[in-house]
Amino acid sequence: MSAATTAGMAPPLTEKKLEKKPIKFSNLLLGAGLNLFEVTTLGQPLEVVKTTMAANRGDSFGTALGRIWGRGGPLGFYQGLIPWAWIEASTKGAVLLFVASEAEYYARSAGASEFVGGIVGGVSGGVVQAYATMGFCTCMKTVEITQHKIAAGGVKPPSTFTTFMNIYQKEGIRGINKGVNAVAIRQMTNWGSRFGLARLAEQGIRRVTGKENGEKLTVAEKILSSTIGGGLSAWNQPIEVIRVEMQSKKEDPNRPKKMTVGNTFKYIYETNGIKGLYRGVAPRIGLGVWQTVCMVALGDVAKAYVEKITGDKVTAKH
Repeated sequence: MSAATTAGMAPPLTEKKLEKKPIKFSNLLLGAGLNLFEVTTLGQPLEVVKTTMAANRGDSFGTALGRIWGRGGPLGFYQGLIPWAWIEASTKGAVLLFVASEAEYYARSAGASEFVGGIVGGVSGGVVQAYATMGFCTCMKTVEITQHKIAAGGVKPPSTFTTFMNIYQKEGIRGINKGVNAVAIRQMTNWGSRFGLARLAEQGIRRVTGKENGEKLTVAEKILSSTIGGGLSAWNQPIEVIRVEMQSKKEDPNRPKKMTVGNTFKYIYETNGIKGLYRGVAPRIGLGVWQTVCMVALGDVAKAYVEKITGDKVTAKH
């Protein structure tokens, strides 16, 4: 038998057997821990600035900072952190991991490439993430950030749970989940484009550094590729501005009474133009960079710690 015939019968060296990755407790703990750290440090202040600018589209960056400081000094930048941002941070990673892993596996089983499979997983995870946990969390965070404070008039603002119950009693589950469709669109486009753009950036970095044969990237290179993906994925900022407007409690008689993604887009465009649809994009890019630094730069340290306390090898990517 010739060498050519033997080579033709042998499976390609690059072919990998598709395996279904198990969902481990250690992976979920890692995701929840990193998300909680990210949101408790710079994450929530950047979220508050982004939301404030999106809700008050005439504000400059400086004006938005002044408005937030006036709501409660340094604590104004942490409105909505407890419990909503903590609930969202500790659950969204787990939901994303479960769904994205399953969706990617079935997409690859159906013949999708690794690139397409990653996007399918990200899009699927983002959508389920929005409807399962993020809808009511983002709504309540936005309500707290945008509700008018009348403390200067001597009236104490309602507590977090009083606000929650008031909305529930008046509007039910729909009121608590207001804007969830916009959240779903944002998460779907976020994760789809972030996975795809980060992969393209990684390919470019591998070409420049001569690591096209699968050599391990450095932490700095991982951060750079993920930051490029996260920053460029802010193209969908209009969806974020629409989400904030739908969830905000500010009074405006010109706003549609029953707000949908479509009529909210029209309202923002007619009142603030194209610039209004991109308000808050700078702090959102900053948020994406900080999330990347937390997940990538701190990932190895966090992995070692989680493996130590659980005795379970962490297999989650970061």
